[in-house]
Amino acid sequence: MKPLILIVEDEAALVTMLRYNLEKEGYRVCDAGNGEEALALVADRKPDLVLLDWMLPSLSGIEVCRQLRRKPATRELPIIMLTARSEEGDKIRGLNTGADDYMSKPFSLPELTARVRALLRRAQPVPQKGLLTYDDITMDLDAHRVTRAERPIHLGPTEFRLLQFFMQHPGNVFSREDVLNAVWGPDIYVEPRTVDVHIRRLRKALNTDSDSDIIRTVRAAGYALDNGQAA
Repeated sequence: MKPLILIVEDEAALVTMLRYNLEKEGYRVCDAGNGEEALALVADRKPDLVLLDWMLPSLSGIEVCRQLRRKPATRELPIIMLTARSEEGDKIRGLNTGADDYMSKPFSLPELTARVRALLRRAQPVPQKGLLTYDDITMDLDAHRVTRAERPIHLGPTEFRLLQFFMQHPGNVFSREDVLNAVWGPDIYVEPRTVDVHIRRLRKALNTDSDSDIIRTVRAAGYALDNGQAA
């Protein structure tokens, strides 16, 4: 079945344009005009991806994102935040709330559809099979589960792919550009700062009940998975 995309936007003309272009790309589309309606539609229709406007009546996009990330059923739902806010601090706030990607209005429709394709692709089950282990972390690629010291770790799709990449290359230092190409893909433009945000989210998930930060920051170089403390 074709992926279902939920557009959460109160500007009717933009909804019409997005619907037309997404349906032309082969996606099914539904839409909500406010945050409360969006939450109800997510529960009822179970979309494969959400395009979420920041400024919404009754319930902001940030709050919608926060509520979706709190629920186990929607913790890994791909979310792209759409907003007129273009300051770096706003982008980081949106990503820290749980959005997987962020686009400032006005945006390029070809770029938006490219990001939708990339995010849906990343959200698919990982094709590799078996287990990856490092230190006290275990990734079950068949079941799409992660544990640390036998404690379940809940990761979004991007953080899962990040951890998988690092666990496949333990000890190696990778620049932001290396990580972007490996996890997001070389054909998709994502700001290098986005890597830092997702690394922080991955660290937060992994270190909830542990004093050992398994991801090392190498100044002026990048990141590595090893037993050292973050610099």
